[in-house]
Amino acid sequence: MQNNKLGTFGGVFTPSLLTILGVIMYLRFGWVVGNVGLIGTLIIVTLSTTITFLTSLSIASISTNSQVKAGGAYYMISRSLGVEIGGALGIPLYLAQTFSVALYVMGFSESLVAIFPVLNYKLVGVITTLLLGVLALFSTKATIRIQYVILSVIGLSLLSLALGKPIENSEIEMWGVPARHSVGFWQVFAVFFPAVTGIMTGVNMSGDLKNPSKSIPVGTFLAVGIGYLIYMGLPVILASRADAATLVEDPLIMRKIAFWGGAILLGVWGASLSSAVGSLLGAPRVLQALTRDNVVPRRMSVLANGYGPESIPRGGTILTVVITLVSVILGDLDAIAPVLTMFFLATYGILNITAGIERFLKSPSFRPKFKVHWAFSLIGALGCVAVMFLIHAVATILSVVFIIGVLVWLRRRRLKATWGDVRSGMLLQVVRYVLLRLKPHNDPKSWRPNILVFSGAPIKRWHLIDFANGLAQEKGLFTVATILPEEKVSQEKIFQYEKQIKEYLIEKNIRSLVRVVRAQNPFLGAQYLSNAYGLGPLVPNTILLGDTTDVSHHGPYADMITHFYQSRKNVIILRDEKPVPNSNLNVDIWWGGLKGNGGLMMVLGYMMQNSPHWQQVNITIKMVVASRKAADEAEKNLDNLLSSIRVDFKKKILVSEKEDFFKLLSDDSQGTDLVMLGLKKPDADFSDYFNDLKHKTGSIPRKLFVVASHDIAFKEILS
Repeated sequence: MQNNKLGTFGGVFTPSLLTILGVIMYLRFGWVVGNVGLIGTLIIVTLSTTITFLTSLSIASISTNSQVKAGGAYYMISRSLGVEIGGALGIPLYLAQTFSVALYVMGFSESLVAIFPVLNYKLVGVITTLLLGVLALFSTKATIRIQYVILSVIGLSLLSLALGKPIENSEIEMWGVPARHSVGFWQVFAVFFPAVTGIMTGVNMSGDLKNPSKSIPVGTFLAVGIGYLIYMGLPVILASRADAATLVEDPLIMRKIAFWGGAILLGVWGASLSSAVGSLLGAPRVLQALTRDNVVPRRMSVLANGYGPESIPRGGTILTVVITLVSVILGDLDAIAPVLTMFFLATYGILNITAGIERFLKSPSFRPKFKVHWAFSLIGALGCVAVMFLIHAVATILSVVFIIGVLVWLRRRRLKATWGDVRSGMLLQVVRYVLLRLKPHNDPKSWRPNILVFSGAPIKRWHLIDFANGLAQEKGLFTVATILPEEKVSQEKIFQYEKQIKEYLIEKNIRSLVRVVRAQNPFLGAQYLSNAYGLGPLVPNTILLGDTTDVSHHGPYADMITHFYQSRKNVIILRDEKPVPNSNLNVDIWWGGLKGNGGLMMVLGYMMQNSPHWQQVNITIKMVVASRKAADEAEKNLDNLLSSIRVDFKKKILVSEKEDFFKLLSDDSQGTDLVMLGLKKPDADFSDYFNDLKHKTGSIPRKLFVVASHDIAFKEILS
């Protein structure tokens, strides 16, 4: 297999150079020189080539870091930025290359019919497409060898042009025709720039190269460099042999200037066919790589197969030929041509971003032989974006919308890659930056619960995870924690358990952190984890757990609650005999004042009301007083408080008249979906107190017991 691969950089250089030296060199270059003159053309050529050269630097850096397999640009991007971003650009890149084949074939057909009017334009296009397709189906090497012949023909046409003579007496016009008759500089730039964007044609042959890390940089640099020299020489020849007006008016002015005009026609045909061949070779290989990575749906898996000693992607080639034939028969592709150019430029821009990020992060895994400073890659990316808008702003927006649409589709499919990418390194840098600047104390203006949920196996106590997810509101953090017995579970299996829980939560559309630890018993394990878990100032401030029904566990359970409180963490205990409903949820907060537990319960109630997890949450503040006179005063104070803290809570004042508090509570909240109650400060008698409280509230099916940490200023949070 190895002996059938392309062994030199010619597999990159020849297709790339031929695509760069495309039809525009023959049909539009005189128009460019005529409009902006010699100096303007040289500036346009230099600016355009600078952007492609910077992109070539990025390509060289990526390709010399690790082996580049089939897929070219898609492979490079997906292995750095992830399969979703790679696929979001790989699919448009395939389509762009496929429709480019049709554009080049149609250009060849038009020029041929212009010389031989007896021929049928569409018939020529169909026959040309079929001949090129048959060649690409059976031999990559033969196709590349034909490229060498075409390169020789183009070389002959350039030699004929150089040996030609002026067609009129004129002086070199440095700035072209008068401004009132010319097209603007940036409009001319937009027309010319696609002529230098063919550098990826050879790169997409990466899977057919013996040594891609050598062939890709050398071949790409040679193509860019030789293309630049030719494009810098042509304006001098054209400007010295015809005046600007003539150059603008006559598309085939080169035929008249050249020593042998027929060579120019051969050059036009050669440029068209070589560009078509380059895209016809590259597009199926990009599609093959996309299919192998499951970016393309599995029902199209036949496209991943390679045939023969050269592993030719015949399925992808046939599909590309079919799309090309349909496009040629239907005709005009001018409407989508600008969008296709944007797909190429978007790919170049992302390649620059990829190389820049890799170099900026200085990851140990990124050690390219060809080193490029990240600033050059950034400049290249900005240049690509700027050129996209200069060429066609509407096409740029449409291409971006299409790419984002593909990205959203791929994310919803949750593709799994077997390789790592640079995104983790990027996020790590962001996390590091934020952590080092995060305030170490609780800021009332930005406080929200960072919850540590002791759920055990998620299936057994799912209601705890569900409740924590609701409070997090898709903005806060929470961690699902599990304590496993040391005598039954080895440390080696911890990672496996964490992975299983993460996958289970993702299936349930829950985004949370996961931590599994081993301990002598779950109560000591929870204490150890609450002490050690966290990073810098980013540590859990709220513990959420269920209750224990085992009498022998009451003492250790109470000690654990005391430990949490003394560790300055809020404690929430959810006793849930029935699932908490997601809509029309009625919540009673039995309130004894704003300080401590009362403030925390009001914050939790407000967060439930504003969480997308619950719909229509009705909060009622209930307060018990001793007399009617006290009730009037309490109602007035509560009205003022609710108005000042701007929450949509109802209120209800109950007069006990020496009636037992817990009887009032049980009677008044019997039909409520969730009851919040504050607990006293944990002390030596906390176990007996808590057991007695559970007995007195036994008729309430769903309760949330709350203990507020004594250093949280909930009054400031609410006010």
